[in-house]
Amino acid sequence: MKIYNTLSKKKEEFVPLEEGKVKMYVCGPTVYNLIHIGNARPMICFDTARRYLEYKGYEVNYVSNFTDVDDKIIKKAIEEGVSAEEISQRYIAECKKDMEGMNIKPATTHPLATQEIDGMIEMIKTLIDKGYAYDVNGTVYYRTRKFEGYGKLSKKNIDDLEAGHRDIKVAGEDEKEDPLDFVLWKPKKEGEPYWESPWSQGRPGWHIECSVMSKKYLADEIDIHAGGEDLIFPHHENEIAQSEAANGVPFAKYWMHNAFLNIDNKKMSKSLGNFFTVRDISKEYDLQVLRFFMLSAHYRNPINFSHDLMESAKNGLDRIVTAVSNLSHLIDNAKEAEMTDEEKKRLESVKDIYVKFEAAMDDDFNTADAIAAVFELVKFANSNSSGENTKEYLTALKEKLTTLTDILGLVTEKEEEMLDEEIDDLIAQRQQARKEKNFARADEIRDLLLAKGIILEDTREGVRWKRA
Repeated sequence: MKIYNTLSKKKEEFVPLEEGKVKMYVCGPTVYNLIHIGNARPMICFDTARRYLEYKGYEVNYVSNFTDVDDKIIKKAIEEGVSAEEISQRYIAECKKDMEGMNIKPATTHPLATQEIDGMIEMIKTLIDKGYAYDVNGTVYYRTRKFEGYGKLSKKNIDDLEAGHRDIKVAGEDEKEDPLDFVLWKPKKEGEPYWESPWSQGRPGWHIECSVMSKKYLADEIDIHAGGEDLIFPHHENEIAQSEAANGVPFAKYWMHNAFLNIDNKKMSKSLGNFFTVRDISKEYDLQVLRFFMLSAHYRNPINFSHDLMESAKNGLDRIVTAVSNLSHLIDNAKEAEMTDEEKKRLESVKDIYVKFEAAMDDDFNTADAIAAVFELVKFANSNSSGENTKEYLTALKEKLTTLTDILGLVTEKEEEMLDEEIDDLIAQRQQARKEKNFARADEIRDLLLAKGIILEDTREGVRWKRA
């Protein structure tokens, strides 16, 4: 099995540090708003990588953080007149709903930056003691030039970076020893959340958070560190500098980065009006379609999002779901009998498709080619199953198909649809909850219905509902 390593810029044979175990850290979102489809890409890609590693028999310790203290969170909190914690907790809950919709497995640990401040202070102390960091009036900076390998991940030359910084005058820049030095700890501003530290009442810099959480929940040295390619520099570069200077060992063996997502061949941005949250997409499509769309390209290739491509993904996923549904229907009506020799022979031939699927996934998680193998199996199932087949054969064939779709995280069997009277009953309960000002229960019912594909619209005439 080979993984493309950003550090070496080539595919390398995957050999974990500890046999049978994989320690994997994926940078999670900063929670100040609903996640957008750009956030969804690394979540889906690396969840699929994790699922495949587990299929291969590895025990995967998968850690993905929530950055719950940040300038954007504080800005939003001030705008709304609430605490930063209220904002971050709200959007962590919303993010988890979207992740569930995309069938992303919960991480082994989802650490929160604000709960790991003590560890960050300890690592900063270590860096100061080792001469890699210094305190100026309560702000602690990292001495970038002191770290010998700086730039090894992003392939940036430190002297070129220096030249690029010469014209930049940032507030407080003159107190740094070097313009390239970055912040490990910063003093609080008026009205900001803060923590006590030996240097000032303040909060950590962004980069130190992941170094500390990765060390605490995985190890000083981990197998895979992953995230979007926008994080290579400066975030991941700075993580390496901090972790390796503090811990004295290589930080991560393999670095994986997914490429950008464009919208109709343009960069996604609010100013262009082409900015979509995962929640926006869920109003038009089942989030399984978004997952299937993301996996239809290799994670290292840029992917272009458009309505036409989503329709194409919907049709593709429908083909798979229909094949599984047909097999389920045949199983329900099939005769109980031992598999025939002919059926055994047919099942044996499926091995070739599995070989193709595994070869694709072993080649740096090539989900696009893996999906092609799934379609081959769909075609085989459609052509080689009928009411004449035994239940044993049909069940085994369905299992062969769902094993592969499970690795890709695709849900191919839907829950039974809710009946109209069940929906009406829940809407009545929601109305009653609102009357009693039990808004938490009202929201819970709305979310329950949404999860089952029922969209509510509050109108002057009352509540209307429709199936998504």
